Amino acid sequence: MSRRSGILEFAVLGLLRESPMHGYELRKRLNTSLGVFRAFSYGTLYPCLKTLVANGWLIEEPGNIGEAAASLTGRRAKIVYRLTADGKEHFEQLLSQTGPDAYEDETFAARFAFFGQTSRDVRMRVLEGRRSRLEERLEKMRASLVRTRERLDDYTLELQRHGMESVEREVRWLNELIESERAGRDLRGPAAEGTARGDTTSGTAGDLPRPGDDPRPDTPGDTAT
Repeated sequence: MSRRSGILEFAVLGLLRESPMHGYELRKRLNTSLGVFRAFSYGTLYPCLKTLVANGWLIEEPGNIGEAAASLTGRRAKIVYRLTADGKEHFEQLLSQTGPDAYEDETFAARFAFFGQTSRDVRMRVLEGRRSRLEERLEKMRASLVRTRERLDDYTLELQRHGMESVEREVRWLNELIESERAGRDLRGPAAEGTARGDTTSGTAGDLPRPGDDPRPDTPGDTAT
């Protein structure tokens, strides 16, 4: 299974842990609430759902459209997907993992979206691992810039600087999150709760950090990039 497929399965299980949904609703939540999945299509989602059903982690149930209504409209009842007990246990196992894959760009965004369901010690390990990964990336970017800056034109140089600044901002943001976790402060309030739920109206799950994004809100004194 590819990493991207694994991320999709993780997110589907996490959303269905909140409540049963049909395929269209799931795709909408993935596309609008979890920004990393904006490019996913039905052709990607439904094979994933079938795999999860075959593994015993989901069950398919008929939707709430009545037989009479279905016969009159000619429409088939929508299939609703529900998490099984085995599926919940599997998701919790995935949620507890803190290996290197959890620190990668797309994986971290999906993991962060479900931090509200994650224990504090796991959150800490994922945040610290992500920070270490970005600090390594930043060191390589700085070394590369030193070696190549004399050969780069102004626009390419500016693009590399922009990339470095984006990584630096995310490191600062991670430092703040880690400090809050160490102090025993959970992120509460509409934005954090929305992120945990995947709520597009109050949360920021759709604005999770992606390469080139500024993960922190603008504050006076910040320089726009």
